[in-house]
Amino acid sequence: MEHEEPLIEPRDDGMRGLWSDRTIHERLGSEKLIYDEHGNDCFKWSRIDPAGYRLTMGPEVYVSPAKASDKGSVRQLKEREAFLVPAGQFAFLSTEEFVHVPDNTFCFISLRSKHMKFRGLVNVSGFHADPGYRGRLVFAVFNAGPGDVHLRRGDELFSIMFADLDRPARKPRPPIGGFSGVPTELISPIAGELQSLAGLKEGIDEVENELDSRLNSMEREVAILRWAVAIILGALVTVLVKSLTGR
Repeated sequence: MEHEEPLIEPRDDGMRGLWSDRTIHERLGSEKLIYDEHGNDCFKWSRIDPAGYRLTMGPEVYVSPAKASDKGSVRQLKEREAFLVPAGQFAFLSTEEFVHVPDNTFCFISLRSKHMKFRGLVNVSGFHADPGYRGRLVFAVFNAGPGDVHLRRGDELFSIMFADLDRPARKPRPPIGGFSGVPTELISPIAGELQSLAGLKEGIDEVENELDSRLNSMEREVAILRWAVAIILGALVTVLVKSLTGR
């Protein structure tokens, strides 16, 4: 059983703002705001940051195809299975954990700098979760770095920060409709080939190879044509000389 720190008495000054590590420990440890696919509490105090909580890479990922021959589809990851996001490509990443955002709370979500931002991945999706949201979080990322980024299921890649509202939201998000994985409607707009620098270079190389092949073929055809013309001209000269000499 994982060791837990003693609960800290909640503040009573009436102030509102981002949850500190103390508030996160108290609220997440008692209200089941972080849970697994079976509805069981999966909160771990060791993942608490000074003003946030770390979430891990989950079971589904989609990476846009880097070239036409690749077939992109949602991929189911096994425990600790690794995958990569090529340079210049998009990906959708789902969290392992499900999140419940209370009606009087607003959440900020981000990529962790150490594991993601410093390696070239940029969050191009939303940066918050609405009051009332229940489900997995799905991040859309773009690899703006010079090389492939290797990731693994179970890595602590994401951060979530909770903030109190001055009062509960009048229209919180309905509890149904939250993500359970990477939704197919998000994939369709980027399902085609996305031309990264590496993909463009590969395409240029293929065109160059095709042009070289065609030029070589044309050179062979020209050589054969020249040979045939020389034979025909030789034959015509021979016939002409015979007709002039009468031989």
